[in-house]
Amino acid sequence: METTFLTPVLALVSWTLIVWFWMYARRIPAMNAAGLDPQEAQHPGSLNMLPKPARFAADNYNHLHEQPTIFYALIIYSQLAGVADELNLTLAWAYVGLRVLHSLVQITVNKVTLRFTLFAVSTLVLVVIAIRNILAVL
Repeated sequence: METTFLTPVLALVSWTLIVWFWMYARRIPAMNAAGLDPQEAQHPGSLNMLPKPARFAADNYNHLHEQPTIFYALIIYSQLAGVADELNLTLAWAYVGLRVLHSLVQITVNKVTLRFTLFAVSTLVLVVIAIRNILAVL
């Protein structure tokens, strides 16, 4: 299998889809156990009465649509601007790994301080990629 600079993007997209399945594998049984009609889920926050483990994967799925958008933009920019070097590739994989770890922590034990640490470190990885791309333009 050939790895390109965009492969970390594919990996994070794939992970997001795995979390989507994980979310519904927890949410649907919890809704059934609570006797909730799916129509009751029409408003944000309307499923807050579900047990916490049933909400953790949904929360993480939402998180995978927030900050990673910056990652996608940076990696695509890096590719198009010719800054797709080994260091940026390593940083991209580090970001993906950190986001997967963040997901696993949030969906399982959900320790906020550990989640925050992983989030903060992954953010610093994005900062380094952005700075490297800015410097390459100067």
